[in-house]
Amino acid sequence: MNVHAPLPTTADKPLIDPFGRAITYVRVSVTDRCDFRCVYCMSEDMNFLPKGDLLTLEELDRLCSAFVARGTRKLRITGGEPLVRRDIMKLFQGLSRHLSSGALEELTVTTNGSQLARFAKDLAACGVRRINVSLDTLDPAKFREITRWGDLGKVLAGLDAAQAAGLQVKINAVALAGVNEDEFESMTRWAHGRGMDLTFIEVMPLGDIEAARVDQYLPLTRVQARLSEVFSLEHSDYATGGPARYMRVKETGGRIGFITPLTHNFCESCNRVRVTCTGTLYMCLGQEDAADLRTPLRASESDEALNAAIERAILRKPKGHDFVIDRTTRAPAVGRHMSVTGG
Repeated sequence: MNVHAPLPTTADKPLIDPFGRAITYVRVSVTDRCDFRCVYCMSEDMNFLPKGDLLTLEELDRLCSAFVARGTRKLRITGGEPLVRRDIMKLFQGLSRHLSSGALEELTVTTNGSQLARFAKDLAACGVRRINVSLDTLDPAKFREITRWGDLGKVLAGLDAAQAAGLQVKINAVALAGVNEDEFESMTRWAHGRGMDLTFIEVMPLGDIEAARVDQYLPLTRVQARLSEVFSLEHSDYATGGPARYMRVKETGGRIGFITPLTHNFCESCNRVRVTCTGTLYMCLGQEDAADLRTPLRASESDEALNAAIERAILRKPKGHDFVIDRTTRAPAVGRHMSVTGG
């Protein structure tokens, strides 16, 4: 035994929730703002947070670093649309030191793709190797209808830039009843033809929007059944650390993921927490319980109070969420929009 070795401190201990799950994956929102207004995510006329309420880039770096010190191996930067945050590359550049040291396995981002033509090379230079791009349709008119403000051509150019920069791209598509049901086969062939995995996601009951989610909701059991009519789907053990369950498409050689918070929730293996751009920690996407990390972060230059707040919060992480969408439960499961929590 090395008698000169430093004694372990609270800040060195991994974060374990009450159900024995190690928290190794943190999704951090850097802004609630977005240049799209997707119909399942936002109202068209959103009231965004005052900029003064947001954590600074330096505070976001310090917060992320505190989680890395407690065993976080994967950081995902989200929004809103994270790449519309001013000077956002400074955060990626700062966090890349944890990749270089080996403390962090992966630094990644979820984006709508609108800013990728501008930032793809910079992301790659910061050590980002894999990104998720939200894209629900390949029809330009339908894309505009879903996003309200989006330009499909701009997103496709962003995908070209991302792949040219060497980034591995996964497409995330929300399954919307009566909207993109006729595109699941063609989107699969398109994505796999470009070497990209495709993950389908069920609509989640977060925040009040103009449309009724019960009308948007399409269970992924139906999506999988429909795809099985045209493809040979084989079970896959592939995993990225997130909630998707994957299958391999024999005909294309590519993978399809399914994120099913309603028909088959993934709570039993949840290793994730989310932090908003204001420093609010949500231990579960589908519960309202949260912890304020901004106050201890700003109270002292020491991370002692911040670490204590994180540890207390993880000890309150619930076993799972209570998502429900049906005709008798039309209100959202939680009042906040997805853009507030982070995608």
